Amino acid sequence: MTLTILGGGGFRVPLVYGALLGDRREGRVTHVTLHDVDPGRLAAVARVLAEQAAGVPDAPEVRVTADLDDALRGADFVFSAIRVGGLEGRAADERVALDEGVLGQETVGAGGIAYGLRTLPVATDIARRIARHAPDAWVINFTNPAGLVTEAMSRHLGDRVIGICDSPVGLGRRIARVLGADPGRARIDYVGLNHLGWVRALHVDGRDELPRLLADPKLLESFEEGRLFGADWLRSLGAIPNEYLHYYYFNREAVRAYQEAEQTRGAFLRDQQARFYAEMADPAAPALRTWDRTRAEREATYMAENRDVAGVGEREEADLESGGYEQVALALMRAVARDERTTLILNVRNRTTLSALDADAVVEVPCLVDANGAHPLAAEPLPYHATGLVTSVKAVEREVIAAAESGSRAAAVKAFALHPLVDSVGVARRLLDGYTAVHPGLGYLS
Repeated sequence: MTLTILGGGGFRVPLVYGALLGDRREGRVTHVTLHDVDPGRLAAVARVLAEQAAGVPDAPEVRVTADLDDALRGADFVFSAIRVGGLEGRAADERVALDEGVLGQETVGAGGIAYGLRTLPVATDIARRIARHAPDAWVINFTNPAGLVTEAMSRHLGDRVIGICDSPVGLGRRIARVLGADPGRARIDYVGLNHLGWVRALHVDGRDELPRLLADPKLLESFEEGRLFGADWLRSLGAIPNEYLHYYYFNREAVRAYQEAEQTRGAFLRDQQARFYAEMADPAAPALRTWDRTRAEREATYMAENRDVAGVGEREEADLESGGYEQVALALMRAVARDERTTLILNVRNRTTLSALDADAVVEVPCLVDANGAHPLAAEPLPYHATGLVTSVKAVEREVIAAAESGSRAAAVKAFALHPLVDSVGVARRLLDGYTAVHPGLGYLS
């Protein structure tokens, strides 16, 4: 099989390739095509992959190209992990929002909207090209905001585009471990949107073990989300939220922490990755060792401001392990290519899963995956407080898509104004003015 990776010069691509190296079964990926608009980043990542493959028999062959249509032709799977505007864009998204006193995180709030407005025109063009040059390919989307981008692409690709995220997998794994269960045997009841979901049950051998966890404050605060949200709040919810809900439940504290930080997360990653790619310009630099050192630092500092707000401290060693989105992507490809039925938490069109949303709304829920794709499983309705958040954020996503499709400035302002973390139409207008000033690519809005 052939896998094309869009954003092939991205820092996390070696995680995907490393997962492929461990797959020795029949029907595995044998050819990988890397596409990127930055030749320097593409060359750097290709060097890391070459060192990963050294000494591995029958390692997937890697080729690089700057021609998008060439990259797509003949692909069985297309993995999309692009970043329109780069990390400079992410850092600017954060700063414009924080200057207005609102959150600028890349997938949540004003920052997520700005990122979506930049990304959707590119993502929809890619979807059209895939439909033209690789109509039988399955598209795995990791481009953020993952749910929003997947929904926009699905208008051109239907159910052949599936969004993935490692947050629900990591959360379920941590809960299972705390309960002394094998994560591979646990069935997770997780429902919501990308970066806006809740674990409502965790079944092991047919028994829901979540009530046992919620009843034990000491056990509840023994893992990352328990410490992040606090036992009392989790017991009030009766569920374990995705870590990104910290931006909603503790919004003022999170905004204040980001305003007081020496630099935002985007600025940190921009500077860190600039150093990595600069080091990789030296042909003598040990590619794999340099990448691995940088990756470890990146993972250790993830959501550091939120942990500071909660007084959580450093991340646990187990949370720094790999086995996230790249393993979800590999499991998804295996299930589709080999008809190996499995259940994965994915971003797919809702159909009838959540009654509060229409059939085409992309949701993040457990899905049965087979050769015919991903099929969302039935789910109990969310409680009103969760339904309110989900429907509000979905309304925002729809306005972002409308703005990207029409070029309507009014739709873009509406998207900002409707978001629960943006508190006025005036702020929404100033945000859009700020973003159009720093992102020339938003000039299509009028």
